[in-house]
Amino acid sequence: MTVPVNKTAGLREVDAPHSLVAHFGPDRPLAMDAGAELSPLRIAYQTYGVLNADKSNAILVCHALTGDQHVANEHPVTGKPGWWQTMVGPGRPIDTDRYFVISSNVVGGCMGTTGPASLNPSTGRPYGLELPMVTIRDMVRAQAMLIDHLGIETLFCVAGGSMGGMQVLQWAATYPERVFAAMPIATAAKHSSQNIAFHEVGRQAVMADPDWRKGRYLEEGQIPTKGLAVARMAAHITYLSDEALQNKFGRKLQDRTAPTFSFDAEFQIENYLRYQGMSFVDRFDANSYLYMTRACDYFDLAADYGGSLALAFKGAKTRFCVVSFNSDWLYPTSASRAIVHALNAGGASVSFVDIETDRGHDAFLLNVPDFIATSRGFLDAAARARGLPPARTR
Repeated sequence: MTVPVNKTAGLREVDAPHSLVAHFGPDRPLAMDAGAELSPLRIAYQTYGVLNADKSNAILVCHALTGDQHVANEHPVTGKPGWWQTMVGPGRPIDTDRYFVISSNVVGGCMGTTGPASLNPSTGRPYGLELPMVTIRDMVRAQAMLIDHLGIETLFCVAGGSMGGMQVLQWAATYPERVFAAMPIATAAKHSSQNIAFHEVGRQAVMADPDWRKGRYLEEGQIPTKGLAVARMAAHITYLSDEALQNKFGRKLQDRTAPTFSFDAEFQIENYLRYQGMSFVDRFDANSYLYMTRACDYFDLAADYGGSLALAFKGAKTRFCVVSFNSDWLYPTSASRAIVHALNAGGASVSFVDIETDRGHDAFLLNVPDFIATSRGFLDAAARARGLPPARTR
């Protein structure tokens, strides 16, 4: 299957996003782990629901590697539903009739928050690789600036999966007094060697594309679509499970009854991966992909606390619900158990659920009943403890 590529569809969002935007001038630079200060800074975000009078019902949703702020609304580039509509919306676990939901595009992204495709005010051209390297902590610092901008002192909950889960953990460690409840989902407190290896394959695919032009492709009117598509194909395999792939595709051929003895997409799984790769380049910037993957690679929360993850959460008053999926081999259950052990050692209040499903890492994005029920139960209990009104009966 050939997917037509619109080389400018996603890039329109870089400087003119279809969302709310918070601007921070030279007087409020973002101090970054790389030693630089990023200014001016723009943060693109979406909100859903209504903030209550005492500002106690705000939930921050943190997106994963290739996600964005469009959690529960139609995506302005793809036209598809928001990426977490199984969880966010009226009557959903993150109930927009009950909570005020915020989601921002992370620093280094490509949907309106300052990133490598944004114009560098000092040069008048896109940052490209001149953007300082971004870390998970930088993303969270920027989110804290946004929450301050919105006049919210304490978040009722911070929730997210995968790279979003890393942000949740960083929030709980850096701003424990500002997080009443936390839901780190399908994530880890550090990137493993295998995780780094997969990301490096993706980065090398991007940089090997001759249209990458050492990161200066936008200035030269090019997009490294082939390299970025291959990177997405490789990554997408890690989001699924062997069982799910076998059940969905097996060894079935694509639109034929016998092999053609060629390098066409003979098998359905090949066709599926090519579609995933080529549709991805419509909405995502190649340099942002490099920055996002590297931010995950650098993440090692315990390293900031003398190698002890428990110290990151020592004395935390935050209520935690840690969720993993038994078929997730990208961030396996053992990684979540390590987080739970550290939380217990730090004296935190924590519940842990390992969901049985064949959906793999992507299960947190899908309608998995046990996950939906777990999330609803945790948030309802936390809301009662916070003194929020009960959910409306439907």
